[in-house]
Amino acid sequence: MLSNISQAIRQQLQFPEHDQLILDGKLFPIDKNKFNPILATTNFSANTSTFIDGGQAEILSAGNFCLSFIRIVAQTFSGRTKKGYQKQEFYLFTKAIWKNEEIFYESTFFPLDNQPLIAGGDLFISSMDLSIKTGIERAPITRIANMARRLAELHLAAQINTDFTILDGTLEATFSGEEHYLARIKETACALAKTSALFTTSGNNPTVLLRKLSPSGCWQYDVDNKTSFVKLHPQAKHIFRFQRNSEGDNRILALLAAQSDDALFLGYPYGLILADQLARVSNAERQALRMNFLLRKENREVVEYLNATNAHDILDNLG
Repeated sequence: MLSNISQAIRQQLQFPEHDQLILDGKLFPIDKNKFNPILATTNFSANTSTFIDGGQAEILSAGNFCLSFIRIVAQTFSGRTKKGYQKQEFYLFTKAIWKNEEIFYESTFFPLDNQPLIAGGDLFISSMDLSIKTGIERAPITRIANMARRLAELHLAAQINTDFTILDGTLEATFSGEEHYLARIKETACALAKTSALFTTSGNNPTVLLRKLSPSGCWQYDVDNKTSFVKLHPQAKHIFRFQRNSEGDNRILALLAAQSDDALFLGYPYGLILADQLARVSNAERQALRMNFLLRKENREVVEYLNATNAHDILDNLG
């Protein structure tokens, strides 16, 4: 049986001579003559660049409410020299309420520095909103933390005074209301995505196909005026999707290529590696935050409530 499964998988790994990339409902023929070299800049001190990423952890969850901890970091460089970073941390409490014959999720921010990045009203959303629901089921309340983190990253990106702003992910709106935050970021903002949900018409992942067709060295493959695929180091094993907020501005690619020589993740900009490390909420930190809350005497009733709703966790622990 395993041989049959292997054969079925190998049959899927076919690369036809003519293929087309699907982007925003349009077809773009893949052409091996569209690869252009990226030359890493040697003028490191000419520009400042800020890399933004976020981390989060679920502290408490009981189906009808959720408490999360979110950290957003903006790490700035002058050329390749670190120039400090900004950090925003907050707790997000989300609860389910009944309104207009439907369950809505309502959120409250508890910032650690008294400077909330976004308004709680921007997270007031129906549990059946198409941008957060899963299939035909209403969205889990824990999904709101993902939305809050994304909006906070975009808000911070709009506030930073820097030559270039680089976000982890894409510049596409996936949550309701996100387009308003995207409209505020600067023209020189861009995004680099580690994964891509795009397909070709043959069902392939375009990054795999482009890697097979690509020349040696660092390169960019422009799909349209704002979307490219890039290889940022000659020995890199990964290809990333790159999006610009302004058409045809490729100056940042030379700077990113110059930053993508760290052995921790060859071909990935060190600024994004560092922003991820600074923003990440580890399992140990999550557990400490959780215990610090649950061990408080006034939260005894909360503990009893959680214990009455954690049957699934009990089964998980048995495994």
